[in-house]
Amino acid sequence: MLEEQVFNAKVHDRAGFTSGEPPLDEYLHQYAAQQSAKGLCSIFVLVNDTQPSKILGYYTLSAAQVDVLQLSSAERKKLPRYPIPCFRLGRLARHIDNRGEGLGELLVGCAVNRCLHARSQVGAYALLVDAKSQKAKSFYEAYGFIGCLDSPMTLYLPLGN
Repeated sequence: MLEEQVFNAKVHDRAGFTSGEPPLDEYLHQYAAQQSAKGLCSIFVLVNDTQPSKILGYYTLSAAQVDVLQLSSAERKKLPRYPIPCFRLGRLARHIDNRGEGLGELLVGCAVNRCLHARSQVGAYALLVDAKSQKAKSFYEAYGFIGCLDSPMTLYLPLGN
């Protein structure tokens, strides 16, 4: 059974993770433990309970904000005229061996669910993501993310009313 866990460098095998995207692999291998310990982001991994040390995928979340002028005109009408608090999905990757199994979609769902839960205690309007490629942008758009007006590679997903 697949399980989402908080990343633990002593338990989860970072070196065995390969996504096929060198910057995402390098981040997990070299920087994730340090950034998590410093409170710069929270990292969550997807594992199978039969091999709990093998990372099947991961994502990071941190606090963020977006200028209200980057949002659609319909959304701007109902929001204050100052930067809007958000969550940021900083990185998201699945193991290359699991390509085509829907783990990317599952990880996005886990991140959104975690943000919705956190939103009950910390105000945040949307989940932001910076797409690194057109392919990544299309992936996020398929799940309802909307491009910011002046930065179309930065997308946001409103988290409700």
